[in-house]
Amino acid sequence: MVRTPLTPWERERGERLGALLRAARGERSMVEIAAAAGLSAETLRKIETGRAPTAGFFTIAALGATLGMSLDELAALAAPAAEPSATPPVEAA
Repeated sequence: MVRTPLTPWERERGERLGALLRAARGERSMVEIAAAAGLSAETLRKIETGRAPTAGFFTIAALGATLGMSLDELAALAAPAAEPSATPPVEAA
């Protein structure tokens, strides 16, 4: 299966999510949080460093629950300021 390359917006969103999760983890160890969320410390490290910018829904849901953050909160805080529109802007004539 060939994976479509990520857009710059998707990469930025992944980096922002990783930084957000790292900040929410605070002084707790990566191993502690990963174990509580049911994933490996390596997976959490990849998410926090932006190397896994498109982590699965259930992975993010488990991390959010472990860190006391809702999915709505994670989505709002991780999204870059300007999401690209689905259609290009129409130029005025």
